[in-house]
Amino acid sequence: MTKSALFTPVLIAGCFILMINFAIRASFGVFQIPIATEFGWLRADFSMAIAIQNLAWGVGQPIFGALAERFGDRRAIIAGAFLYSAGLLLSSFAVTPGQHWLLEILVGFGIAGTGFGVILAIVGRASSDENRSLALGIATAAGSAGQVFGAPVAEALLQIYSWQVVFTIFSVVILSVLFALPALRAPITATKVELQESLGHVLKRAFKDPSYIMIFVGFFSCGYQLGFITAHFPAFVTEMCGPVDPGGYLAAIGISSTSALGAVAISVIGMANIGGAIYAGWLGKRYSKKYLLAGIYAARTVTAAAFILLPMTPVTVLLFSLVMGSLWLATVPLTSGLVAHLYGLRYMGTLYGFVFFSHQLGSFLGVWLGGRMYDVTGDYTLVWWIGIGVGAFSALVHLPIKERRVGLVAA
Repeated sequence: MTKSALFTPVLIAGCFILMINFAIRASFGVFQIPIATEFGWLRADFSMAIAIQNLAWGVGQPIFGALAERFGDRRAIIAGAFLYSAGLLLSSFAVTPGQHWLLEILVGFGIAGTGFGVILAIVGRASSDENRSLALGIATAAGSAGQVFGAPVAEALLQIYSWQVVFTIFSVVILSVLFALPALRAPITATKVELQESLGHVLKRAFKDPSYIMIFVGFFSCGYQLGFITAHFPAFVTEMCGPVDPGGYLAAIGISSTSALGAVAISVIGMANIGGAIYAGWLGKRYSKKYLLAGIYAARTVTAAAFILLPMTPVTVLLFSLVMGSLWLATVPLTSGLVAHLYGLRYMGTLYGFVFFSHQLGSFLGVWLGGRMYDVTGDYTLVWWIGIGVGAFSALVHLPIKERRVGLVAA
């Protein structure tokens, strides 16, 4: 299969790894109430564990990107998979908030080693210029495919097993990504000038470029919104949504409680994002990425504001999930594609990793602030409005970005 083909073995293998990675990661919000109830923790205690996981993921992303570029992609993925597995397994024995906080560092680094920064760089190098944006969109959508079944599977397993057993099961499942490694053979694709540049020189050039800084700052709100919703939306829906009619159409399709509705909402977000991410990747090869990104952030802002202002019912929860899902990870193929366009493919993993660190700083704040404000005020209203504000800011900050290579001739 030639590099000009879209569905290469590299893309298929990368999709599998991201799907398993995100299936497990997207399920953590489902564990919030069972774990907090068992130990009598405050909502902020478990939220801090997920927040630390997101921050560790952000710190680990440029590290694993650099490790992959220095020692090889597959070695970085192997290290990430075993860290992910160890963190989950050890977390099943944790009985204090501090133990969970510490072990979520391992999980976060594991997510980084098997996540977007490493995999998208591999997919980008294995794709032709024509197909790169779409291939990145398909790989991003694969993560959402995992989100479709991750939360409902976790919810179903919790009806049978304790949360400790479910964590142990997931610690084994994540190791299945190792079976995809033989297919991950992507060339180092770069221009002659790029090959002559050192990583330090490229990083210095990037951080002196206002456009890179605006991409870095703009990705913060994406992390804030996604981190907050992933961690808190199931509990938010369970506690705040109107009751599910036991004789209604939702019960007829298996949604018999607000707890089940919360898990299904995360799944709906994942399903909608499969199309949204692929469509964003398709648009990215035809239109300005910065304007597409600004539009996505603006649409998120309007959607979130409408949801929080309207009365919350099972119908509005599912509609919000559908619309927000279509915008969920649509930013990822555009942001990663923009980084590759501006700075080339040689150090894409590391450069995107630093941008993704901003995303995870936002995710840390969204997850932690959600738990903290819930404990202080008894609801999530203020956290929602902060997310709306930073979303509007991101829509604006992308507009001045200059979509041209700095110091290099575009390949």
